[in-house]
Amino acid sequence: MKDIIHFSHANGFPASTYRTMFAELSDEYEIRSIECIGHDPRFPVTRDWPYLVDQLIDDMSRYRERADGEHPKVWLVGHSLGGYLSLMAALKRPQWVKGVVMLDSPVIAGWKSGLLRVTQWTGLDERLSPAAATRKRRTHWANRDEAWRHFRSKPAFARWDERMLSDYVDFGMREAHPGGARTLAFDRHIEYLIYRTLPHTLGARLAHGAPVPVGFIAGTRSREVRQVGLGMTRRITGERLDWMEGSHLFPMERPIDTARAVQRLLTSMQSSL
Repeated sequence: MKDIIHFSHANGFPASTYRTMFAELSDEYEIRSIECIGHDPRFPVTRDWPYLVDQLIDDMSRYRERADGEHPKVWLVGHSLGGYLSLMAALKRPQWVKGVVMLDSPVIAGWKSGLLRVTQWTGLDERLSPAAATRKRRTHWANRDEAWRHFRSKPAFARWDERMLSDYVDFGMREAHPGGARTLAFDRHIEYLIYRTLPHTLGARLAHGAPVPVGFIAGTRSREVRQVGLGMTRRITGERLDWMEGSHLFPMERPIDTARAVQRLLTSMQSSL
């Protein structure tokens, strides 16, 4: 029986965007995910994301009981937003989790936590994060080809593996009407709220370490890693911290390499259990 990976996506990128990664992992793991985190009204986006964590835990609870009556622990893997939620869910339900792998989700701690809190209170965080740009993000295209050309022309998306970009255009959007027009599936306002409510208390909750093994993969050109640093992240991961050539979106740029790196970390954590 395969181990379960519950994967949580980055802000703005529905889980189906990662299908190329999932395919590489699916020979050895059963992959589960929430397609669009934050879009269930039962689990609204609020400061520090408590309800988003509850959404992940609720989804995990739906498949923990199998026909044989066992309640298997799962691996939690997440990118950016998803990495934070995975770690926070493990803090809340450690008895359900075998280990966590965070993809470019550096833990904010110490004086930077206080700085984040102040910038959120003053509104300065909107200018220091992608939040401001998110409010003006284009959401509609006349057809699939126009959407593809639009994203392919942007420097950040131009580095993507074509399979990942194709899945983003196909599954990260939906038909706005039968004429073929496309619109983003991930609500722009929800994406904005997620950026504005980034948790500033997570570092304090990890003062005594994590209750389960944690691995981390950082992008060599990640602005997020440069801004936050890896001090607290190194404390909770120990030697299970790897680097991947690429930006914060390295899973989209190098999906196969990312999947193999995740697998190596899971194998390492499994051997320590």
